[in-house]
Amino acid sequence: MLDPQIEAMRERRMRAATPQLYTLSLAEARAADLESIQAEAGDPEPVHDVSEHLLPLGDRKIAVRVYRPVAERPLPTLFYFFGGGWTLGSLDTSDAVCRSLANTAGCQVVAVGYRLAPEHRFPAAVEDCHDALTYVAAHADDFGVDPGRMAVGGDSAGGNLAAAVALMVRADGIAAPGEAVTLSGQILVYPNTDQLADDASLRDNDDPWLFNHRSVGWYRSHYLADEADAVDPLASPLRAPDLSGLPPALVITAEFDPLRDQGEAYAARLAEAGVEVDVTRYPGMVHGFFTMLDSVDAARGAIVQAAGMLRQWFATE
Repeated sequence: MLDPQIEAMRERRMRAATPQLYTLSLAEARAADLESIQAEAGDPEPVHDVSEHLLPLGDRKIAVRVYRPVAERPLPTLFYFFGGGWTLGSLDTSDAVCRSLANTAGCQVVAVGYRLAPEHRFPAAVEDCHDALTYVAAHADDFGVDPGRMAVGGDSAGGNLAAAVALMVRADGIAAPGEAVTLSGQILVYPNTDQLADDASLRDNDDPWLFNHRSVGWYRSHYLADEADAVDPLASPLRAPDLSGLPPALVITAEFDPLRDQGEAYAARLAEAGVEVDVTRYPGMVHGFFTMLDSVDAARGAIVQAAGMLRQWFATE
């Protein structure tokens, strides 16, 4: 049964005849997505400092937004990747979540403005997130980062990117032991982990007023340039042959979410590989609830849980 607050949101959408994003043009969908997220998130929390930077990453420049809860330097740092199916979203999409995580976890948050599909298809977003992480780590003093206490995280497509970046960082460490970035943990909020998933949650979640399996297919069609990309572990982390040696993970899923089963399957695979993992399914919740800080109580609970895990990881380093 849907949580009463989610049911109320669904009824508001029905009364307003709110169109599904996959029925709109890209420009319309991007604007509507941001408007909806900001409305559900409420007024942004104040933090000590927010700054924006352009990172020179080879032939491109990627924007990052840095949230500092206190003046102290250096700080443990979470690199956060926003959701939006690799197609929608911006630094503004994750603004409320990043502010709340910075304040609650007492860590710095670096939000990465990776390139979007279909203008830039897979693996552009993954490369941007990985390269932004390694650039900031290499310039830790400039950004006030404690390079020994860094984590990655994100919601939805951002969770997919966080998982993929963790795989890339592990590969970096194998290629250059002792020289590569290390990660203290990964926060994966209802992540896409398998582009070819055909499981119960994907089939069952068909509600036209909520994120559903058609939403998943629409985003995927924009992101992947080639069907062969669907089996690449950087697009589908669940399909990586080996998940050992990855950093500890918190996996958050929602009961009524087409991505629920693949997120929980990834958590199970991590555990089987000997990775420390905590997995929580939020009952009555739907995809997107993590950003609904002003309208859904469980969103605040999930932020507190994620922040607590970050504090734990950073305290042990």
